[in-house]
Amino acid sequence: MSDFQTIIGLEVHVELLTESKMFCCCSTKFGKQPNTQVCPVCLGLPGALPVVNEKAIELGIKTAVATNCKINQEFIFVRKSYFYPDLPKNFQISQYREPLAVNGYLDVNGKKIGIARIHLEEDTGKLLHDEKTGNWSYIDFNRSGIPLMEIVTKPEISNPEEAEDFLRKLKQILLYIGVSDCIMEEGSLRCDANISIKKATDLQLGTKVEVKNMNSFRSVRRALAFEQERMIEILKKGESIVQETRLWNEQMQVTEGMRTKEEAHDYRYFPEPDLLPFRISPETIKRISLEIGELPDERKKRFQQDYGLSSYDSEVLTAEKSVSDYFETALSYYRQPKQIANMIQTELLGLLKESHTRIEETKVKPEFLARIVEMIDNKIISSTAGKMVLREIFASGMDPETIVREKNLIQISDTQEIETIIQEILSEHSQAVSDYKAGKMQALGFLVGQVMKKSKNKANPTVVKQILEKKLTAMINKTEEK
Repeated sequence: MSDFQTIIGLEVHVELLTESKMFCCCSTKFGKQPNTQVCPVCLGLPGALPVVNEKAIELGIKTAVATNCKINQEFIFVRKSYFYPDLPKNFQISQYREPLAVNGYLDVNGKKIGIARIHLEEDTGKLLHDEKTGNWSYIDFNRSGIPLMEIVTKPEISNPEEAEDFLRKLKQILLYIGVSDCIMEEGSLRCDANISIKKATDLQLGTKVEVKNMNSFRSVRRALAFEQERMIEILKKGESIVQETRLWNEQMQVTEGMRTKEEAHDYRYFPEPDLLPFRISPETIKRISLEIGELPDERKKRFQQDYGLSSYDSEVLTAEKSVSDYFETALSYYRQPKQIANMIQTELLGLLKESHTRIEETKVKPEFLARIVEMIDNKIISSTAGKMVLREIFASGMDPETIVREKNLIQISDTQEIETIIQEILSEHSQAVSDYKAGKMQALGFLVGQVMKKSKNKANPTVVKQILEKKLTAMINKTEEK
């Protein structure tokens, strides 16, 4: 592998979060009946004229700022001509030499990966095939004309793993700034990859192959890894690599040839005659920049500085903006960062994963979680009881105090009551007592567990351990005196 060098570039297509399409007023809502969200403009009917969606341009500018790009204060739309059954006009309104933004980068694992360009365009329709018989294909034009942003990296990615890391970082930023929902299953985030292989000693880049049809970040990594090995084997045999477009077969875990790769001149780019050049003022760029807010890396650093969280805790809590927002809201009710962070990470995120629920949808309000932590800290309930309360709220949405009261979970700290339970446990588990006397310290943990079980997890575990140690020590001393 060291004899060869891999060069990867990505083309990321992002559907923008707008209410209407790129050049008309049709709705962008996903999942509606086929061909119910269409009009003469997005169907490409003769005489229909496009009008640019201002919101889409603003979202593109937001992305450009967040990815350190230079925004072109003047840009144009062009016609990109090609024939697809789901492209009703036989051309796509896009951008080429004068796009919205150029020359940015993302810092991925300490490496700056360049972004060559960000441009805006319209999405195509969607082909629906009869996979059983192959007798028919339908076209749904609901997606035709949805605002699409394409982010093209420079060929600076060195391996499939780095490509996946770049995509995850980009998705995180896009979600933070609210330009897309990035739901890959709904086509909101799609990626094509260009890969070439050359001998490490060669100065010239190798022949480029494009890989399509990758519907997850893991698929991108696996497809590029397969293609990397395939191309290296070809070069080892002294054969030439064909410039082509290949599809990733998820079921077979292989790439398959689709067509020879088009060049830019094949698309016959020329300025869109129905749209004038756009000029963006510095004031507009400044206004939109101020709307972006705190980006993930900045927030992670602040969580460490302001709340004393570890790098790992900060990484987990800032991975999704909704989770970090939830954390800070909970802190506004009870400012104990570490305890709040632990409850979110060890309990709440696990429940969300089990139920395939987003944190925005949970019945566990931030103030509920904060009050659970506060009750644990004040020794009103045990940590075990706190987890039980959280699960109950997750299911029912009931407030924590009501659950604690109805399930009688208030922690027993009365030493006399605890001593009574301990005495019963010592009588019932004489073997564990003998083991402790013999120096087997794990017997203490067993006895604490038995006391907690008998008290239905209501006994204060710290008090339990203190009294147990005191009683066991007294028993040992009494034995030695005899």
